[in-house]
Amino acid sequence: MAIYLDDVSRTFGEYLLIPGLTTKQCLPSNVSLKTPLVKYKAGEKPAIGLNIPFVSAIMQSVSGPELAIELARNGGLSFIFGSQPIASQAEMVKKVKKFKAGFVISDSNLTPEHTLADVLELVQETGHSTIGVTDDGTPNGKLLGLVTGRDYRQEKDSHDMKVKDFMTSFSKLIVGYLGVTLSDANQIIWEHKLNALPIIDKEQRLQYFVFRKDYDSHRDNPRELSGEDKKLMVGAGINTRDYKERVPALIEAGVDVLCIDSSDGYSEWQQETLHWIKGQYGNKVCVGAGNVVDKEGFNYLVDAGADFIKVGIGGGSICITREQKGIGRGQATALIDVAGARDEYFKRHGVYVPICSDGGLVHDYHMVLALAMGADFLMMGRYFARFDESPTKKLTIGNRFVKEYWGEGSNRAKNWQRYDMGGKEMLKFEEGVDSYVPYAGKMKDNLDITLGKIVATMCSCGAIDIPELQENAKITLVSSTSIVEGGAHDVILKDQN
Repeated sequence: MAIYLDDVSRTFGEYLLIPGLTTKQCLPSNVSLKTPLVKYKAGEKPAIGLNIPFVSAIMQSVSGPELAIELARNGGLSFIFGSQPIASQAEMVKKVKKFKAGFVISDSNLTPEHTLADVLELVQETGHSTIGVTDDGTPNGKLLGLVTGRDYRQEKDSHDMKVKDFMTSFSKLIVGYLGVTLSDANQIIWEHKLNALPIIDKEQRLQYFVFRKDYDSHRDNPRELSGEDKKLMVGAGINTRDYKERVPALIEAGVDVLCIDSSDGYSEWQQETLHWIKGQYGNKVCVGAGNVVDKEGFNYLVDAGADFIKVGIGGGSICITREQKGIGRGQATALIDVAGARDEYFKRHGVYVPICSDGGLVHDYHMVLALAMGADFLMMGRYFARFDESPTKKLTIGNRFVKEYWGEGSNRAKNWQRYDMGGKEMLKFEEGVDSYVPYAGKMKDNLDITLGKIVATMCSCGAIDIPELQENAKITLVSSTSIVEGGAHDVILKDQN
């Protein structure tokens, strides 16, 4: 006979937070959003932590290198999507790792024999106005000069003009030498009023650029998430098929953490994948697993070696797994159940395994509810897909700007490995849709507003960090009528243009 669960499958929209005592310590400036990403023993610190509890979804339409860079600069972490060839995914990881606390490997380079037409084409392709001129046109060739927008006039100069005839030659450049500290490099920039400082070795070979704008950006992003080597941190998604080839390539590229990407992670396929990774690399490689929606799934994957667990099936805005297969659970109920299992595991074994809430977040206040219910961090797709930094196109539909957003279970993504049921079967039906989301502009502008709301709500709950929120938050179920009451009602709203 089938097993029937007594609890109702509930979503975040069915709950509200009850205010706690807001003490004088509950100031936004005192609130910490730091949270562990991977498991750790009691009394110790996790090998990897986040400065904000956000990671981006393992999706083609979300987590490319540009978004990964921007999210890491703001304290979170991206998982570069795995539904692509191994080489291209590894290259995306490398692109993120090139950002070494202001020391940037040049990816815009030409030789002196190139032309102004080549310069304009490269600027159009990369968006970078500073071009290193090296003897062989490579990022580490002998530096012979620089080209910036001040060296040519696009409208008046001949596009056939050779780079050597208008570049700023090496003899006129201010440079730094390999080994210079970022602080000293920035001091040189300020003293000489430079926009960019080339860093060269003893053989005059170009190694890095340090840009004035990166100094400003670092100052404006105090939560930046970087490792001991000062490089930005980045994750990557893997599947249970080609992991023996994909994982080594990602590790060689410098990836910091992996996550098995699957709509249903409670499987022997994930167990085998975890066993192989841990057998090959031990604790040197951190890998998350999922998705699960109950304590049995949690315990199974943790026992297999997972460093964090992803919770949620069918709650994403573009996910139709529940509609197609009747599989899933309300995100709030799933999270509460798995959080209880996480706490029981910690009491029994003295090992804390973080859980990630994936899906079901419609409003910003749902994020606080998810954290209060036990999530250590949140994985989001739709939220990040709206921004300039996501890899999709910005389009005009009607009178509004939108960005494309599609599920990994859609035919467009062709990510059948994510829905792998073993054997040789491929994707027979879709579990995701192809859609649009309203365009929202730059990530940082939106992220600052969202984090401001989270911090303010935590203060209203009397909590100044996430563990305190989880321990002391008071949560109540709401009726459908009270949900209506919570919005604007019984008034005539003015037109908002």
